[in-house]
Amino acid sequence: MGVYWAIGVRSFRRFSTYRIATASGAFTNTVFGFILCGVYLTLWNERPGLGGYDVPDALTFVWLQQGLLMPIGIFGATTTIELGERVRSGAIAVDLYRPTHLLLWWLSVDFGRAMFQLIVRGGAPLLVGALIFDLRFPSGVITWLAVVAGLTLGILVSFGIRYLVALSGFWITDSRGMEALALVLSLFFSGTILPLVVFPGWIGEFARATPWAATLQVPIDIWLGRNPGGIGSALVFQLGWILVLLLIAQLATTLATRKVVINGG
Repeated sequence: MGVYWAIGVRSFRRFSTYRIATASGAFTNTVFGFILCGVYLTLWNERPGLGGYDVPDALTFVWLQQGLLMPIGIFGATTTIELGERVRSGAIAVDLYRPTHLLLWWLSVDFGRAMFQLIVRGGAPLLVGALIFDLRFPSGVITWLAVVAGLTLGILVSFGIRYLVALSGFWITDSRGMEALALVLSLFFSGTILPLVVFPGWIGEFARATPWAATLQVPIDIWLGRNPGGIGSALVFQLGWILVLLLIAQLATTLATRKVVINGG
């Protein structure tokens, strides 16, 4: 495990070198936070208690959402983009020669990236939002520990999805079409466009049962204390999807590494 820890640490350091890009991204998330707050205030003014959220809940959702977009990897992140390109170009052969497990290697890389983004890109917009608006924060050590667990599990679920998208290039040669589809699904079903709690009827039930819900909506609801079945139920939901996705990912890795592709990987 020391090898994978070292990979994660170096990935953290790698992303910490992009200081201007990180600062620009945090600024952009903050600007979008203010824009969305205006939209949400108008919406919740017209429909008080929409989705079981009050105004402080809705505003807190905005700033947590903006802070978690990059750590969670809603727009793809390293695993989707870099691993997908390595499969497409055939450079994945170098990865397979390493005396490490492909899945664990990229999980370590992605986790190092996510930890840096969580500290910097996640903390800055939330701090600004908290200075301007009346936001909700967890109370009690147990709730904070649950938030940490929920965020960690959310990152792992997101990794599982993105890893499978990247590996699809072994069969379809170019995974960029799958990346575009995954982005649309992630934006809609994670709660990035709107909190899933406002989705009506069966659409809302279906959206909240998808793995994308476990990446963003569930960790934020743990923070807000709004999980219908309680914190334990939320964490079990995330763990269930992690087991499913990682088992499929392991199977896909085994099948992919046995496949010979002339054009590309």
